[in-house]
Amino acid sequence: MADDGFTAFFQDAYPRVVGQLRLLTGDLASAEDAAQEAFVRAASRWRQVARYDQPEAWVRMTAFRLAIDLLRRARRQRGLVARLGAHRERDAELHPQDRAVIEALLRLPLPLREVLVLHHCLDLPVETVAAQTGVSVGTVKSGLSRGRERLAALLAPDPSPAAPPPAPDSEEERHARP
Repeated sequence: MADDGFTAFFQDAYPRVVGQLRLLTGDLASAEDAAQEAFVRAASRWRQVARYDQPEAWVRMTAFRLAIDLLRRARRQRGLVARLGAHRERDAELHPQDRAVIEALLRLPLPLREVLVLHHCLDLPVETVAAQTGVSVGTVKSGLSRGRERLAALLAPDPSPAAPPPAPDSEEERHARP
C-alpha cells in the first residue's frame, strides 16, 4: 500500500519527537502518547502536511500542544493520586544527571520549560520558538533568560555547610567597639 512517504517520515522523526517531548513532560509514557497522537493527526492529513517546508515541525508543534494539555490534566489528577497513596515508578534507564535535569525542568513553570526545551534542546531559533508558542520574540528571550536562571539555581549543588559562626566576643570587647 502506497503511503506517499509517511512511513519513512514516521520512522525517522518519531524517536526525535518522543525524545523532545520527554524533556517537556519528564515522562516517557506521556511523551509517547502525545507523539503518537500527533503522528496520527499527521497521517490523516499527510498529503497536506507533506507539502509543508518542515513537516516534522508541524508534528512537533502538535505534539507539544497535546503534551501541554496532558500536563494540565495531570496536574489536576495529581492531588487525587496523592490522596490514594499511589506513586509512579521512576524511569530506571535514565542516567542520574539526565534525571536531575528533567526533574529541574519539571519544577519550572510550563511556559519557561517549553521555551527552554524548544530553544536549547531542539536548537530552534528564537523566532521559530516564538512562532511555535504564539508569543513575541521579546517574550521568548525574556522567558529564556528567566528559565536559565531558575534552572541553574535548581541544578546548583547544595552549598557546603557554612563555617560555624565565630565565637561571640566577650561582653567587654563588644561594647568597646565603635
